[in-house]
Amino acid sequence: MQEANPEPPPSTDYGDLIDIDLDEVEKYLEIFTDQDALFDLAIQTSEEDLVASRDISTPGPEEPPQRHKGSRTNRPKRGRDSTCDRHVDENAPSRSKRQWRPVDAAVVPVLTVPSLQSSQSDAGSKASSPLEAQTPLPDATSSGTLCHSECVQDYIQQEKAQMKKACEAALSLTHYVDARLVRRKILKKELVVLGDRERRTASLEWRQIFEDSAEAKPKRSVLLLGNAGMGKTTLIQKLGLEWSNGSLPQFDFVFLLDGKALTLIEPTFSLQTLLFNLFPSGFSGSDNEPVFSRVLAAPERVLVVFDGFEELRDLELLLTTLEKDTMTVLQKDSRKQAYTVRQLYSAILQRVLLRGCTLLMSARPRGAVIQLLRRVDSLLELCCFTSVDIESYVSCYFAEPACRASALMLLENNPYLLSLSCNPGLCQMVCSVLEHSEATDVLPTTLTGLCHRVLRHKLERGSMNIFSSNKPHILAQVKLPGSHDTQASIGKRMRTRLFTRSLNVKAGVAEGKLKGKEKKSTMWGGAGENGKGCGGEDRIEERNLLSQLSSLAYDGVRGHSSLVLPARGIAARVREVGLQAGLFHSLCVMVKQPVSATGKEYPQDDDDIVEKHIQSWANPFLQSFLAGLHLSLSRTKTFPLQPAPGKGRRRAQREEHDLTQRFAVGLLFHEHVEQRQCHPLRGLCAISRATVIAKQAAVVKHLGGLGPSNLSPAHLLEACHYFYEAVGGRRGSMQWASLLTKIIPEELSFQGVELSMADVFVVGKVLELLGMEGRGFCLGLECTGVQISGLRTLVGLSNIVTYRACIADVIALWEGQGSEGEELVLKEAVSRFQLNPLKATRVCHVEDLAHLVNIHAHRRLMHSSSHSDSILAEGVPAVRELRKLEFVFGQEDGCVALPKLCELLPGLCNLQHLDLETSRIGDGGVAALAQALVSLSSLEILNLSQNCIGDRGVEELIPVLKVLASLRCLSLYSNVISDVGAERLATVLPQMSSLTDLDVKYNKLTDVGAQSLGSSLKNCASMKSLRMWNQCIPCGVFERLQHQDNRILWH
Repeated sequence: MQEANPEPPPSTDYGDLIDIDLDEVEKYLEIFTDQDALFDLAIQTSEEDLVASRDISTPGPEEPPQRHKGSRTNRPKRGRDSTCDRHVDENAPSRSKRQWRPVDAAVVPVLTVPSLQSSQSDAGSKASSPLEAQTPLPDATSSGTLCHSECVQDYIQQEKAQMKKACEAALSLTHYVDARLVRRKILKKELVVLGDRERRTASLEWRQIFEDSAEAKPKRSVLLLGNAGMGKTTLIQKLGLEWSNGSLPQFDFVFLLDGKALTLIEPTFSLQTLLFNLFPSGFSGSDNEPVFSRVLAAPERVLVVFDGFEELRDLELLLTTLEKDTMTVLQKDSRKQAYTVRQLYSAILQRVLLRGCTLLMSARPRGAVIQLLRRVDSLLELCCFTSVDIESYVSCYFAEPACRASALMLLENNPYLLSLSCNPGLCQMVCSVLEHSEATDVLPTTLTGLCHRVLRHKLERGSMNIFSSNKPHILAQVKLPGSHDTQASIGKRMRTRLFTRSLNVKAGVAEGKLKGKEKKSTMWGGAGENGKGCGGEDRIEERNLLSQLSSLAYDGVRGHSSLVLPARGIAARVREVGLQAGLFHSLCVMVKQPVSATGKEYPQDDDDIVEKHIQSWANPFLQSFLAGLHLSLSRTKTFPLQPAPGKGRRRAQREEHDLTQRFAVGLLFHEHVEQRQCHPLRGLCAISRATVIAKQAAVVKHLGGLGPSNLSPAHLLEACHYFYEAVGGRRGSMQWASLLTKIIPEELSFQGVELSMADVFVVGKVLELLGMEGRGFCLGLECTGVQISGLRTLVGLSNIVTYRACIADVIALWEGQGSEGEELVLKEAVSRFQLNPLKATRVCHVEDLAHLVNIHAHRRLMHSSSHSDSILAEGVPAVRELRKLEFVFGQEDGCVALPKLCELLPGLCNLQHLDLETSRIGDGGVAALAQALVSLSSLEILNLSQNCIGDRGVEELIPVLKVLASLRCLSLYSNVISDVGAERLATVLPQMSSLTDLDVKYNKLTDVGAQSLGSSLKNCASMKSLRMWNQCIPCGVFERLQHQDNRILWH
């Protein structure tokens, strides 16, 4: 064994350092754990990773002696070979040498390691450094290295086994179906709404979430968006299962962090306890010390998942910059158990801790904030179920073929339930209703009815009533979801129910005939007004339970949270019933128990760790339904609804607020409210008939006060949902028809509001009702993301006069109708489509318009029958009638879209207004545009403002301006035209007999160019205004020109 040399090596890199005694060094290092493991790990790590982790591997002089593994001496190795043939570059001076620094009256060596990359040419340099010759580096492939240590590998295998078990159990309950993802983009601080065809083209699978393209930067930060019930948590569970099966080999560690843990405000956590001890795991305590060191040394092999955040704003709050002192302490020592969960979450998101790890965050898209959206590398959104996905889900839910076929047939005969099934969460609820329905039950026709039925089934598992007083305890009567129902028993029960129902439907038994039949004594429906025959005590307990549940739900909605917040007067067993019925979800965390009466002092060791359960609502729809129930049951005669929008910008309500108000309206105007039979409100409280009527009047008054002028597209959609939840599938509601006539304008636009299939169904019902009143509508569906099948439904309504929608989706609709031979339907769809005016904000809009112009020029659709070609014999009316075309592009998109624009412009022979402001086309773009402008003989207005056009661009425009006989207005505002360009314009102005307005403000004109234009203006009798002021023109000169000709204006 080689002896250590007590004298420091003669190298200028060390400066003037004190002499040391290796015995003292060895004594000092006894307080550390084995330093060899981290030393060997550093050798195998790349130089870039060492820079990120050097704060961990190299303790500073002010740090107290902790159990770090960051340095070692030349003491004899334990069980390792002391020889190594690794080559070291002599040009890496100080990174491979020991530097001796005094620490607390002792001396500790600090070691930095060279890069892994070496060559055979470095062999001669080994003799140049005495220290390197005396201290050979260990072999990176040694069996004792930390990266291959048994402890780390055991941890990874145990975590994968545990995660596989948990994810498989969760996915088996949700009947997972592979969902489609789509990449979203940001335009002007807002999320871009994709059309259906574009969404299908840009869709990807879960395997592509972390894939890196060759030209893009690595996706180290991924944001997953999805509305309530879209399956964000389910997808994360799928990723966890695939990681446990080895399908994500780029990650050694996956940590799932739940946003609900932010309720823990105790400053008793460190990064290590957050990752390993906060959420129960089979690998904790001292066993995770080497694993934690590995995580810190290689964060690029770590995936951190943030789930349980309801909206993007909740994540945005974590991006608030940490206090400077907190950030400094965290960077210096993240092992100290003195931080809150919020501080640690914030530090990870801000890359203060685990710099280089991959982040996956999930949230709902409403309330999007640009700060977070701009920080992520990849922005993904979950797509809704297609008809194929719904069929696959139903097939997974009902394993037996007979039950599956019956369920699918029932869905086809109930279009509203089918439209709701496009949301995975609602699809599960629909299948639950089908599973528990009897053969004579009437399926719900509204979302209120669906949630009512699901909630009743959750509280009444099987034939057992949880409020039965004959049982010893109320909780003993509640069965956990799926605890006793095996797939065989479900299949047997469903075989009878669904098959009998399908026979009734086939035999022509109308479901409406079954509505008058009263159900047997069950919860929310039975004999007697106050539950007579059901047991008075049971009814009272039932009433109290639902009253407290609805109060809890309303408190959560009002507080913008899905947490089951502690409330006064709420019995403990109400929470237990909620848990056992599947209404609540419990998150188990491990926290320290306070040791003082004030609750501000905590133990220093980990002996007093206790479990704490954070409860939240398991289903956002049921939470909103119960909150709406609370509004309906309140004794006050007022009804709090969303206020009418003002002229100013107002923050949009959260999704749960809209659902709560929708459910409350549906409960108040339930179709059985007159008879008070089988109504959800019946028997739950002593609400009087007068109170119900007063609440109904408040709703009608609120909606009646909303005029068409102050209703945004989002408010219009909510008004349509209020109507449908109130009347359901019934027709002939004259009160609602007259109310909707007042608030629904003929120019009905939902632009910017994403429409689901359920929204399409509801809007269609409203338009059908108003169509019976003889009203026609111009429907605006731009930027709604409506599916092509939904577009077909709305466009096919008889009272739709014109419609506007995504051009690519409209073309796909026409092609589908043409291939199916629907000539009459295609003719109506083509004739009703409208483009004018058209505003293009993305390059794909120009490409879609070029495709439509090509169809107009060739008079035929692709993949269409020969009979349908006659419909386009005169082209596309929308293209022929297009008068105004506006492009809003930036510098990059403008250069890409301009060539496509120049190709399609000759096909727009009737175009009168062309606006290319702020497209940044430059002089080169003007040269290409000038050739296309020649064919626009009807052009009256040309706006080329803020396009970096100079004198050369003006020279390219001169020949075109001479031939545009109809041009009235020309705007070259805020370009870079100098006196040369102004003089060229002055020469052509007298030849432009139709020009009335010219704007060249804020260019680079001086008094010379201004005088040239002023002199030319005398020969232009048709000119009405000339705007040309800028700071380069002296005020005296400009005032003199104005005095000579009053058509010269400042602004």
